[in-house]
Amino acid sequence: MLNCWEAALGAAVSVPVFLFVAAPYIRRYVAGGRCKSTARLEGKVVIITGANTGIGKETARDLAQRGARVIIASRDIAKGEAAASEIRAETGNQQVIVKKLDLADTKSIREFAENFLAEEKELHILINNAGVMLCPYSKTADGFEMHLGVNHLGHFLLTFLLLERLKQSAPARIVNVSSLAHHGGRIRFHDLHGEKSYNCGLAYCHSKLANVLFTRELARRLQGTKVTANALHPGSVYSELVRHSFVMTWLWKIFCFFLKTPCEGAQTSIYCAVAEELDSVTGQYFSDCQPAYVSPRGRDDETAKKLWSVSCELLGIQWD
Repeated sequence: MLNCWEAALGAAVSVPVFLFVAAPYIRRYVAGGRCKSTARLEGKVVIITGANTGIGKETARDLAQRGARVIIASRDIAKGEAAASEIRAETGNQQVIVKKLDLADTKSIREFAENFLAEEKELHILINNAGVMLCPYSKTADGFEMHLGVNHLGHFLLTFLLLERLKQSAPARIVNVSSLAHHGGRIRFHDLHGEKSYNCGLAYCHSKLANVLFTRELARRLQGTKVTANALHPGSVYSELVRHSFVMTWLWKIFCFFLKTPCEGAQTSIYCAVAEELDSVTGQYFSDCQPAYVSPRGRDDETAKKLWSVSCELLGIQWD
């Protein structure tokens, strides 16, 4: 009987000891790939949406450290200014500025683009980073389902409005932050706005698939322009993205040790923005700073073309 108790006690002690010893290796695995490029960005202009927090903020910090003029496009100006102030102080780069952008309102998107084009003569890197996740059913100012409206249509319109400036500044890059969740998505053309059926988790997946398909079709259309477009999965990151779900917020806190930090999550965005070996690479999908598998639905060119056409129709634009 004593041997049983001794064995149980030994097992109870060995588990935390094992975790303590293994912790550095676990963290190294969770952290994933790192961008090793030392490229400098003096004279380059960068826009990052949603860069007031999370991986967007860490991306802005890194690119500012490299010398870029970084424009933080944020819905919350106060948070954006706080992030910009912190980055300026840390990097010594005073060319980190904040501009108002609400991706849930096409009027705001058009105003942002109009102001940018009037003030800035070049644009070398556009990082479509901002996003919403697990929102209760709601619609944008223009009547689009929130995930589709912010994560896809908002960035679709922003890219359209800024594309000529990117072409004029070429070589230039467009980086779309998607997700592994695109594997669970599908483009439901018969119910794009979730009015017939809605699940917040699936709505997020659908919007991330839209990011991948948009990137694929955009890259095809940009062939020969020296403007590249790539998408990426940042990893499972401990950030504010899950704030709309109490359960996910709770789980994120419990398992934070097994999640990437925002800095770790930003590495693939940074890689896609600066890595020299990607100068002519376009239409690809990356994770942990290397090419990653795209779901069959994410490789469907006919769906990509149809989504492009429907997106233009919803936004009232002609993008040929």
